[in-house]
Amino acid sequence: MIIVVGIGADGMVGLAPASRAELVRATVIYGSPRQLDLLDDTVTAVRREWPSPMLPALRAVLDGADGDVHVVASGDPLLHGVGGSLVRLHGAHRVRVLPQVSSVTLACARLGWPVHDTEVISLVTAEPHTAVRRGGRAVVLSRDRAGAATLARLLSDTGRGDSEMTVLEQLGGPAERVRSASAREWAADPPPDVDDLNVVAVHYLPDERQYGVLPDDAYANDGQITKQPMRAATIAALAPRPGELLWDVGAGSGSIAIEWCRSGTGCRAVAFERDERRRKRITENAAAFGVMVDVRGDAPQAFADTAPPDVVFVGGGLTRPGLLQACFDSLPGGGRLVANAVTVESEALLAEWFSRLGGELSRYQHHHGEPLGGFTGWRPAFPVTQWSVTKR
Repeated sequence: MIIVVGIGADGMVGLAPASRAELVRATVIYGSPRQLDLLDDTVTAVRREWPSPMLPALRAVLDGADGDVHVVASGDPLLHGVGGSLVRLHGAHRVRVLPQVSSVTLACARLGWPVHDTEVISLVTAEPHTAVRRGGRAVVLSRDRAGAATLARLLSDTGRGDSEMTVLEQLGGPAERVRSASAREWAADPPPDVDDLNVVAVHYLPDERQYGVLPDDAYANDGQITKQPMRAATIAALAPRPGELLWDVGAGSGSIAIEWCRSGTGCRAVAFERDERRRKRITENAAAFGVMVDVRGDAPQAFADTAPPDVVFVGGGLTRPGLLQACFDSLPGGGRLVANAVTVESEALLAEWFSRLGGELSRYQHHHGEPLGGFTGWRPAFPVTQWSVTKR
């Protein structure tokens, strides 16, 4: 059995009796140097620091063990911690977790924020821009002392400089410190003495949260964008599911990839775009919405060395020889493909594939009301043909 004991910055004095008893009886304890240093002289077990990379050691932690193996972890080990990794690798029946109060709970307690209304974002392994939001509150778990300043600059650069930031260091310990400033102020003059053990509580301002498909002007674009009504129909056809990976081929502004990532937990996207300026714009749009989009070059050449997709969307380049075939071939069985066509030539290609493989073929037409003299008339947008299919 693997016994995972959560410990706070106050060390063993803050442990519950059951947690303390586990550490006292342990024969071997794994942990980071900082966590192991929190143990006092009542703990006589052999102390082993996690190596880097850590994953092989997690897999082998029970190899050759004679009895239980103990692990010490920060706070609640199941909150973006080693406890979740151990359960995933060894199964819940072989892992027992004794949690301590988490840094998230302590941060919310200091600020008077209801925990259930507060998002938790980990930057321990994720890119800093994934903590950018357009409203709401979050506790951000920092990777190191530079995390707060990096996040402050990102918020300022994406129009969220008024956001209220509170950096909480060594929470629950004798060296606890809490400092607050606007993101703009923190970015302009970041304190040089932030502790590595910190979390950042952010109230994102202005609050411009919007659910559902975003308007076109939310994205920087050069006109190469799937328009909002068609984007809504396309996301519905793509049918995102938690944790799935989308390939957005001919991504333009990246609006489909970004809407995909916004749609559900763990949804990820790779955007393929041949134009360098558009690739840069996709990266900027993704950063503005705090989502992770892997931006790559021209398709299908850039498909090599890319994780296989669960779903593929083709929004541009349909008539390029071999592109649609390469997209379809990249899908596993059960994978889904959706393609939109505007030109007669690309529409004919989709009709041909539909005749061979089936699926669903639809045609969309929408009109905008616009001034016509002193009255209002209808201006039609280009009709869009859409083919969707599940690979058998």
